[in-house]
Amino acid sequence: MLTAAASVALMERAGVAAEGAATTGVGYGTDPDLVKIYKPGDVWALTFTGAQRRTATALCDTIIPADAKSPAASKVGVPDFIDEWISAPYPGHADDKRTVVAGLNWIDAEAQKRFGNDFADLVLRQKNAICDDICAFGRAKPEFKQAAGFFRKFRDLTAGGFYSTPEGMKDIGYVGNVPSVNFDGPTPEALKHLGLA
Repeated sequence: MLTAAASVALMERAGVAAEGAATTGVGYGTDPDLVKIYKPGDVWALTFTGAQRRTATALCDTIIPADAKSPAASKVGVPDFIDEWISAPYPGHADDKRTVVAGLNWIDAEAQKRFGNDFADLVLRQKNAICDDICAFGRAKPEFKQAAGFFRKFRDLTAGGFYSTPEGMKDIGYVGNVPSVNFDGPTPEALKHLGLA
């Protein structure tokens, strides 16, 4: 009887813990419906404010601009990907959220300080001037070290988001699960060697 009573108490505690975990994100801990097409914000609440989304979009397009081969990063949904990533209720994502949100706020403040405008409203030369100061973590001046850490994370997320899209894969020439030659089966020599011919 003591074991049964203890089991009930433990099960109740586990139920409370499970309820608490579920509130950190809708669907957290369950398998997704692989047939459903999810839109940004369907699974958990997103982080970016309108201003942060605008800055993120401009920074994504500064990192991966449109060219003759592929569209700009924002045209394939990279800002949505980054917002989903930093909003995820998983343990490692909270650090990325702090880094990205603080970095976007910093880059807008730096744009205002240097050029009197938000980062998204700067001309490319001005955007590049800010990015040049923070794009190489190892060479960044001490006053830009924290911003360089943000840029490193943001650049990795931008590249990861972009190059996992069909447009990004095409840009780098990734063929994937497409046969490169027709295969008519093993050669007669191979079949003979295996004793199958």
